[in-house]
Amino acid sequence: MRKVIYWVHTSVDGFIAGPNGEFDWPELTPELSAYSDVLADRVGTFLYGRVVWELMSSYWPTADQISDHPHNVRFAPIWRATPKVVFSRTLTAAGWHTRVTADVETTVRALKAEPGKDLMVTGGATLAAELARLDLIDEYQVVVHPVVLGGGKRVFPVRERLNLTLAGTRAFDDRAVLLSYVRAQGAAAPES
Repeated sequence: MRKVIYWVHTSVDGFIAGPNGEFDWPELTPELSAYSDVLADRVGTFLYGRVVWELMSSYWPTADQISDHPHNVRFAPIWRATPKVVFSRTLTAAGWHTRVTADVETTVRALKAEPGKDLMVTGGATLAAELARLDLIDEYQVVVHPVVLGGGKRVFPVRERLNLTLAGTRAFDDRAVLLSYVRAQGAAAPES
């Protein structure tokens, strides 16, 4: 069965966006970029909520043409080619190998049952909270960056307890730290 991976960047104080929605603080260092590439190799479908979709689709289609950052040059073609699902009640259509649906539970359960590579939610705290509530996230890949934002959008806007098991930790370029967790009910640890 395919896994759902929640890949998210957070501040030390637990925010994925600052008080004014700013996301200018994560630093994609060489080691973190290389890990991101390895993780992307595991993924066959990207899952987005509408807000993150709008952010991603405004940048990644041409990122390799407007930036010479090695990560952008490598990831932009992967992003364009990888199938994507956007969960939204307001968006009706999206380009770049993307389908739109409002039905999170049925869609994700069906995708998990299909053969193929894993599924990844990038950012998207609201979608991640819904998937966590439905017990559909298998791995939590949380990158903690050395910044305190003092407010903003929480990394986990959940209302009930989530019991997780630590699967591993890793520091990247002496800057960010990856905390890898799996569901506590005996899910297998992610591969490194």
